[in-house]
Amino acid sequence: MYCLQWLIPVLLVPKPSNPALVQTHVMFMVLYLIGFFLERKPCTVCTLVFLVTVFLICYSGSGNCLFWGSTLCENEKG
Repeated sequence: MYCLQWLIPVLLVPKPSNPALVQTHVMFMVLYLIGFFLERKPCTVCTLVFLVTVFLICYSGSGNCLFWGSTLCENEKG
C-alpha cells in the first residue's frame, strides 16, 4: 500500500472557488493521474482502493468530486 501515499493527496486538493478555473483544475488532475499511473504503475489493490474512493466521493452527492463541479449535479437534478 506504499503507492497510496501518492494517490490520497489527490483527493485532498481543494477545488477552486472560481467556476472559470474548475476546468483547468480537472485537466490538471486528469493529467496528473495519467502520468502517475504510467510512471509509477501502482499495484492492483492501491488502484482499486483509489478508484472506489473516487467513485464514492463523486456519487455521494456532496459536490466534492475532483472531476466536475457541484453545478453539474445541480443541473442534472432539475
